[in-house]
Amino acid sequence: MAGTIIITGFFLPVVTAADRFLPARSVLVIEEPDVCAQRGAAGQLANSVSVRELVEWEYQVPGAADSFYHRYHDAPVIAVIPATEYSVPFAARLAERFGVPGATLGAAEILRDKSLLRVVSAAAGITNPASMAVQDPEGVRQFAERYPGKLIIKPSNRQAAVGTWIINDVSEIDAAWAGALDQDEGSHVPKRGLPTRMLVEQHIAGPEFSVEVLVQDGVCRFSNVTGKALFPGPRPVEMGHVVPADVPATLSDALVASTDRVVAAVGFQTGMLHCEWILGPGDTPFLVECAGRMPGDWIVDLIEHAWPIDIANRYFTVMRGDQPEPPPEHAASVAAVWFLDSVAGVVESVDGLDEARRVPDVIAVESFVAPGDVTYDMRSSWDRVAMAMAWAATHEDALESAKTAISKIRVKVRPVQSA
Repeated sequence: MAGTIIITGFFLPVVTAADRFLPARSVLVIEEPDVCAQRGAAGQLANSVSVRELVEWEYQVPGAADSFYHRYHDAPVIAVIPATEYSVPFAARLAERFGVPGATLGAAEILRDKSLLRVVSAAAGITNPASMAVQDPEGVRQFAERYPGKLIIKPSNRQAAVGTWIINDVSEIDAAWAGALDQDEGSHVPKRGLPTRMLVEQHIAGPEFSVEVLVQDGVCRFSNVTGKALFPGPRPVEMGHVVPADVPATLSDALVASTDRVVAAVGFQTGMLHCEWILGPGDTPFLVECAGRMPGDWIVDLIEHAWPIDIANRYFTVMRGDQPEPPPEHAASVAAVWFLDSVAGVVESVDGLDEARRVPDVIAVESFVAPGDVTYDMRSSWDRVAMAMAWAATHEDALESAKTAISKIRVKVRPVQSA
């Protein structure tokens, strides 16, 4: 089908995927001017086959989608694809204005606000941890009196575990609050920043999973369950993922069914959802959060290797209003990704990448830093410094290869105080 496809938010893996199957010069990428400049978006898109234009637009302000529509209403738009978390409501409203499939603005706004998602999903009977909006440490203490035990504080409007902190004891509240207010995402957000809106919640201990679903007209067309692991410590940053999760079919089915209930609860129509769950007491899935976009952290790549299907192509297909092919009933193999953390300082050297690539079953290795870059103690997903991905016949082999490969990478850091 000829026409223009809009991708909202600059996320290079989505564009790279689009280059595989979309016509040349059929894509408009929209990103905030500050983010374009800070991340060198124009340069990174210069070699794209599918991208026709990078449009700089302040899309995270009220009325942005409607204003964009009036400027570009003559464009023959056939699909609007949200590539980044902060562009989800903009994409949903833009889809409504152009009359193409999308999440609906109402669903997108619920998904972008963790506090609102708690209210709506709980009203629909979905199990949530106790949660409350707070403005200061005193609010956290008041919540702790009602819900003794471990707590977690987090922003209601951020991504990548930014500003999230686990509190083991009330004596930690003041320090945790101060740490959680550090919500700097650097080049990923415009310089005007985002408002700070904080939640405190009961901390639910248990295995963690995400469910990725492709939805068309409110009906699930594909589902996958991903297992996840977190780095130790008070910041719940993801250390690794495995696709599919190594769980019984009954649990996998229960997690997918719970995600289907989220789809219905928020009124989501067409697109992808990345829905996170913790298996709590009584093996009950507790909703963590849900994003109305493709997953990050290389989960798309894991799905495409493990099942194997071209999930990005299927996603673009439903967003154009076409019917995707029926997916396989089960994954055919296993794929895993593992990440490396670091400490605060200045990178002096990165070694072991070639050694990591030689580990059996490893299919990708990447360093996110280079000599001269500044690293930080683990605060969010943006602070990880390398990844290794593996693909094998079994969960054990895929995980072992990914972990072995990441152990080969050595990032030498000079402490900040001696920089």
